[in-house]
Amino acid sequence: MRDLEGIIIGAGIGGLAAGVALRRRGIRVGIFERAERLDEVGAGLSLWRNAIDALAELGLAAPLRAIGLPQAGGGLRSRRGNVLATVPADSGDPLVTVVPRAELHALLLGANGPNRVRLSAACVAVEQDATGVTARFADGREVRGDVLIGADGLHSVVRAQLFGAAPPRYAGYTAWRGVAVVEHRRLPAGAGGETWGRGARFGLAPMSHDRVYWYATRNAPEGEVDDGHRKADLLRLFRGWHPPIEAVLEATDEEAILRNDIYDREPLARWTRGRVTLLGDAAHPMTPNLGQGACQAIEDGVVLARSLDETADVPAALAAYEERRLARTSRIVRQSWRFGRVAQWQNPVACFARDTLVRAIPASTQLRRLQWIVEHRA
Repeated sequence: MRDLEGIIIGAGIGGLAAGVALRRRGIRVGIFERAERLDEVGAGLSLWRNAIDALAELGLAAPLRAIGLPQAGGGLRSRRGNVLATVPADSGDPLVTVVPRAELHALLLGANGPNRVRLSAACVAVEQDATGVTARFADGREVRGDVLIGADGLHSVVRAQLFGAAPPRYAGYTAWRGVAVVEHRRLPAGAGGETWGRGARFGLAPMSHDRVYWYATRNAPEGEVDDGHRKADLLRLFRGWHPPIEAVLEATDEEAILRNDIYDREPLARWTRGRVTLLGDAAHPMTPNLGQGACQAIEDGVVLARSLDETADVPAALAAYEERRLARTSRIVRQSWRFGRVAQWQNPVACFARDTLVRAIPASTQLRRLQWIVEHRA
């Protein structure tokens, strides 16, 4: 199917990936973004093998290698540095590649071609009939197409119009993210991975050019306002944790530290109505505990384009896309939520039991538990 006009609402990772995938199938696409400009926001992104394969299908394997750094092992530790679980280094294709989010966004933006994203385009309504779908924008513009994809994130306007507005689910903890410049040769062997404490965690992932992406979590009330001294607060929170955590925080610019409460939504029973469907966080927002938010959005774009290419009936194509993606993403949403709840335990006795149990599980068993996610081909 070639003679189609697609409308994508949202120019994040998922919306841009969908734009590339659709154009490769010969489908014309307009991407509409509510922001006035596309700033370089975010820190790092973990791309697991399933997303790396999906990006390769979009013809982006070579440029991805240029910006990403495959992770050489790593694991899970206690705050004192005791190893709880290990992830061995790969001998073949990388299990995880870490990229700067801004660089992946720029790569996808460039792959869509010049002037493909229309900014300051806040979608306020979607209407459809038997022959097409119309997007209405806050400035009075209207755009007509054959299919509309809501890729407008956690607070999706398209999702709210299709299925009603509802607040997202707060996970019970907040998160900080940042990038530090630290010579990788000064990092301990296998420094990448996650460290568990009591109601708090810290993650490290080396990136290209001696950069280190890090994130931190702490149990906190929803909407808590910090005092504007994030770096000092984090240094107090993680004082005494194993190296190189404090050194990485010290090497981070205060102004570059991001903070966001963590949310997801209970999986929907369906994403699609007629000629309108959802993608990425608009469809299945998930906590970041399995590193699959961006990965699943990229998979969505590949499968959506394939489904639209297989039949001339747009509603049938979108129904097929939903059927192929719904069960997988719903399972990941639920598993990521459960993982985060356990990782954020605060009770000392419960944390000791958790760490003891994790240490007793062989690394091979841990990896097998992830295979259904990372070995999947979109």
